[in-house]
Amino acid sequence: MALLKGTLDVLVLKTLSWGPMHGFEITRWLEDRSGGRLDVTDAALLQALHRLEARDLLRAEWGVTKNERRARYYNLTPAGRLQLRTESAALIDQFDAVTSVLTARTA
Repeated sequence: MALLKGTLDVLVLKTLSWGPMHGFEITRWLEDRSGGRLDVTDAALLQALHRLEARDLLRAEWGVTKNERRARYYNLTPAGRLQLRTESAALIDQFDAVTSVLTARTA
């Protein structure tokens, strides 16, 4: 399923709230938690990571994966945690409103 515009950033922030991860781990976490229904492309994820890093919502540092490969690991900043709370609440409210409309019975 394609992501709705504007949702990837908050999903990445939520993923990183569980701890530092590199790009592949972020993608896998999102796919696992969505039961395979979310399809996050590498390009979209990299753009989101760069965007969030530029806004100081996360930090990146080089590390080594379990497979002995170099990778950039991303961490939430305090500003990222605050943004996650704010955006999550707004997104949940929007989805609740849309669900109410779509599930309304006709007269």
